[in-house]
Amino acid sequence: MTELKGLLEERRKMVDKKATHHREIRDDWNAKTKEYTTTRNELNNEVRELIVQVREQRDLRDQMNEMVREKKKVREEANQRVRDAKEAARANQPEQPQQFDRRGRPIRPDTVQSVTRTMQRLEREFEQGKHTGKNETKYFKRMKELSAKLKKLKEEQSSMTEGEGSEALRQAMADQEAAHTAVKEAADAAQSAHDLMIEWNTEVDKQREKAEAAHRRLRTSKKEADKEHSLYIVSLRCLHSIQDILRAMRGASEGGGQRQSSSEETQDLMAKLLSGGTLSTEELMQLQRFD
Repeated sequence: MTELKGLLEERRKMVDKKATHHREIRDDWNAKTKEYTTTRNELNNEVRELIVQVREQRDLRDQMNEMVREKKKVREEANQRVRDAKEAARANQPEQPQQFDRRGRPIRPDTVQSVTRTMQRLEREFEQGKHTGKNETKYFKRMKELSAKLKKLKEEQSSMTEGEGSEALRQAMADQEAAHTAVKEAADAAQSAHDLMIEWNTEVDKQREKAEAAHRRLRTSKKEADKEHSLYIVSLRCLHSIQDILRAMRGASEGGGQRQSSSEETQDLMAKLLSGGTLSTEELMQLQRFD
């Protein structure tokens, strides 16, 4: 009997040690769960705030795009007034013969705007390194020709505005330039809003990825905490069984009343636990200390 009691006492200490071990690991995982929950919630809040900003920038971009369309209509009206004024000015000048290309298609006459756009395109290509070697010589020759043509067109345009009806043409050209500037400003604002929207949308993806990673860590920590809690409960059940056996071996004569009270309290807690009830941390530790 003494040998069996010693063996049970040894087992009781071992199970008690395991129960303590599982409880400590469970508590560590629970602490991590709280940390990951806080991190995930903070990141989700940031994602929601960024989404609001993305929507605001998208709305601003759409408003500016609508403004661009309106400004383009105004510019087209100004362009038409310039064309009408030029036609009126040319009516008093000798008619220029229509020119055709090799396929017999009419060639559109160069304008200050078309030549300027061509020169700007060539300059961009040169800066990108598309005109090197022998092409560099051709580039400078072509730019010289275009520069001369632009100068000539500006002189013709200037002389045209000095004739009859010049005031209407000058006003039309001024309106045309103002409308073009308004279109460019609105387009730049729309592009800036679009770029910022894309930037914040990218940040949303980054923060959402971090939030999802924190949620995965949260699920893992909760799963590990539940596993350690289950092992802790199993250890408590084993510990309780060993303690019951030891109490029975001690006999009812040695302070039976006090031990009976402890045994009844232990039975109540174990009954609650086995029936699926939830024990507080204090009750679980109390159950582990009963002997």
